[in-house]
Amino acid sequence: MKLVTLEDYIIKKQADFPYATGELTGLLSAIVLAAKVVNREVNKAGIADITGAYGAENIQGEQQQKLDVFADEVFMDALESQGQVCGMASEEQEDFIQFDSHVAQNGNYVVMIDPLDGSSNIDVNVSIGTIFAIYRRVSPIGQPLEMRDFLQKGDKQVAAGYVIYGSSTMLVYTTGKGVNGFTLDPSLGTFYLSHPLMQIPKKGKIYSINEGNYPHFSSGMKKYIAHCKELNPDSNRPYSARYIGSLVADFHRNMLKGGLFMYPATTTAPNGKLRLLYECNPFAMIAEQAGGLASDGKNRVMEIEPTGLHQRIAYFTGSEDMVKDVERFLKEDE
Repeated sequence: MKLVTLEDYIIKKQADFPYATGELTGLLSAIVLAAKVVNREVNKAGIADITGAYGAENIQGEQQQKLDVFADEVFMDALESQGQVCGMASEEQEDFIQFDSHVAQNGNYVVMIDPLDGSSNIDVNVSIGTIFAIYRRVSPIGQPLEMRDFLQKGDKQVAAGYVIYGSSTMLVYTTGKGVNGFTLDPSLGTFYLSHPLMQIPKKGKIYSINEGNYPHFSSGMKKYIAHCKELNPDSNRPYSARYIGSLVADFHRNMLKGGLFMYPATTTAPNGKLRLLYECNPFAMIAEQAGGLASDGKNRVMEIEPTGLHQRIAYFTGSEDMVKDVERFLKEDE
């Protein structure tokens, strides 16, 4: 079988990008380069002074890890250097960032990024990742960026993807023409196409949720958990519970094997916990392009109108039948 590199694949598929050909190549090349740098640092986390807490909190009020800060800076520098991207918003930053270089000021795109999802798991060798979404700016080219450039609905994404740093490093992305996965050959520093046209099974046998929050779930959510655990051979229940605590890792497993990832609203987090722009929208685009669904329990995630850079929502994504089932249980609870 002929090996296809990520760079060759992007060039071959440039026509799938909804705007100017060639721009996707440069933009994704920047993300790929930054991902390789972050991957190198993640892989030597046990022998270098880059693990543990940085000593500050991000805008979410969460303790920043050293690699969070490092990854944020690496992706920022890589994206600014290309020229296609005029600005970015990061889970680690309070406000969006407008790039100052002359070439970047004329860029057509903004990037939303979670530079290192699941970073609290670094010290225990659990898979972590990077999540990104690409939008076309809506404010005039050459003028200062505006908040409306970033507060766009998920269905305005022109591309989305993630990198998972695990037993192997993979980059998975979509431009709205299916989902493809590329695995890094560390000896060559090259990503090769390994998972063409990825599809989420319509039915799954895995449910992923932090059941430690069970006392704070709604009655509908509790009923659905009980449903997952019931013995019912006709529907292949009980399902298997699998929860890693790194969104990228949980989503990636369910994407390959079929399943449902859930982070519902709770009495302690009534708006949910996951971030619409940095986590939920990118995975929603990927899920839908792979035949799955993404919902906040009532609505299609990519139709939600953002109200803030760090807006949180309840989140359910994965196999189509499982997302519809949990929506039904939550609706009955109203």
